Amino acid sequence: MCTHWEHNDSYAKIGQPNAVWTVPAIHGHLDELTRLHDHILKHIKPGDRIIYHGNYTGYGDQSVACIDEILTFRRMVLATPGMICTDFVYLRGQQEIIWEKLLQLQFAPDPTNVLLWMLGSGLSNTLYDYGLSPHDGIEACKCGTMSITRWTNIIRKALRARAGHEIFFNQLKRMAFTDETAPYPMLFVHAGLMPCQPLHDQGDHIWWATDEFKSIETPYKPFEKVVRGFDPDHSGLLLNCITATVDDGCGFGGKLISVGFEADGQVAKILEA
Repeated sequence: MCTHWEHNDSYAKIGQPNAVWTVPAIHGHLDELTRLHDHILKHIKPGDRIIYHGNYTGYGDQSVACIDEILTFRRMVLATPGMICTDFVYLRGQQEIIWEKLLQLQFAPDPTNVLLWMLGSGLSNTLYDYGLSPHDGIEACKCGTMSITRWTNIIRKALRARAGHEIFFNQLKRMAFTDETAPYPMLFVHAGLMPCQPLHDQGDHIWWATDEFKSIETPYKPFEKVVRGFDPDHSGLLLNCITATVDDGCGFGGKLISVGFEADGQVAKILEA
């Protein structure tokens, strides 16, 4: 019998791919992303999947160009005979959650402090890159709900001015997984997981329960391995039998990498930008 989460449109069910190529947190670093895409293009084959783990924008200063590059790379790979649209999965990360909350800032009980936290958590550079001023947002918060609403409408307009960006952000998934019947079922998340809770009860834990992820000592059934693409502690690449952290710290002194997993969970290749 199928479980509830198997029919949830916010989850990406990727079947039984030959290989899965992961792209961890990018944080607005275009040069690294472009180089990594070049490496992936040499290795990806029909029957493979590409999973982006979120945090496309943030601390770097080329967030807009990174989204453009992701969309361009998608078109390039789809030109390869045998590749199809569902071979690509884009997860929602902490930066994308912050962006969603920004567009609802007028409903926050303390919008000024909420915005200040967002700005200090990577949002500031993203706003500047879209041609927006964080200072305008702070001033809007001082003037009340209607002023904040006008400012968030300006943000929406700036997003829509970039071809494909609004659609991209609206299509992000919570998590992705291979079939339960696969030889080695795998689950792909952004940053966290509560190992004591079932998948449909994870809620925001997949973005924020990072310490709990590190405590996983047995397989999170029905999956044999859980793979995450962002580590806020920036501890680097970590691979073991039941979990994998594929974030090597891009934007925080580390490299942007892609770990390719074979159908049996083994590492096929580690690509470095």
